Amino acid sequence: MASYILRRILVTIPVMAIVALFVFSLLYIAPGDPAAVIAGDQASPADVERIRQSLGLDRPFLVQFGSWLWRILHFDLGTSIFTNLPVTSMISQRIEPTLSLMMLTLVLTLVIAIPLGVVAAWKAGSLIDRIIMAFAVSAFSLPVFVVGYVLAYVFALELEWLPVQGYTPISQGFWPWLQNLILPAIALGCVYIALIARVTRASMLEVLQQDYIRTARAKGLGQRGILFVHALKNAAVPIVTVIGIGVALLIGGAVVTESVFAIPGLGRLTVDAILRRDYPVIQGVVLMFSFVYTLVNLMVDLTYTLIDPRIRY
Repeated sequence: MASYILRRILVTIPVMAIVALFVFSLLYIAPGDPAAVIAGDQASPADVERIRQSLGLDRPFLVQFGSWLWRILHFDLGTSIFTNLPVTSMISQRIEPTLSLMMLTLVLTLVIAIPLGVVAAWKAGSLIDRIIMAFAVSAFSLPVFVVGYVLAYVFALELEWLPVQGYTPISQGFWPWLQNLILPAIALGCVYIALIARVTRASMLEVLQQDYIRTARAKGLGQRGILFVHALKNAAVPIVTVIGIGVALLIGGAVVTESVFAIPGLGRLTVDAILRRDYPVIQGVVLMFSFVYTLVNLMVDLTYTLIDPRIRY
């Protein structure tokens, strides 16, 4: 067990190194000269050259990457070009709304999607199954921003049950915090719910055909115990896999959702940085999201060992 965990951790090191190289290369992949973009159309060649020197763009690529990586290892993500604030400070100021939105979305998704998938598999071919799958297909097909605008129009503008936009820190009360996040979480979670429900149904259908399930029924075990104890546990590996993969949906969807509901999180920070070509901020946020996604996939790999001990070998 310990050797398996160590191997999985060691594998993430070269992955993060490749991610860091790609993130740093964003400065060069982007069209145009970053120094000229920052300087503006009215800048003279001397001004552009001065900016290139201040950003270190006149040095060789590997030298720049090594210097940048050394600062990253010391938790220094650089300084914003426009605000002149440390990128780490800007991220720390915006991270609570994004984490709150993603965690609430994840909780709602697991609470709704897994039972839906289990019921659909249990009632396979029935009207209930067709209704659940129709919802899953529809939810998976709708863009996040469309769902967000519809929810905001119905529940915020027409019914006036919830706020239209903004964010309230949880330190100011759980209910105000939840009021601001419930609509964004539902909008962001629709695609995720549909994906997990469909995978859960497919995995459960396969498991329910196994001999040990028929044996459990022959022994007189209750349907709930068969579904949620015996079948769901053995169908969990594909479900856990898609939960981990779906974190990428949450990260990408958070950018759109925060823009729709005016949530001052990392998604809005990313959009603002892209519009202003603030490369240090873009690199810092993308690197942080990449690290989170890599860490989640590592946790998924380790979760496999708890579900199926054979994976350790």
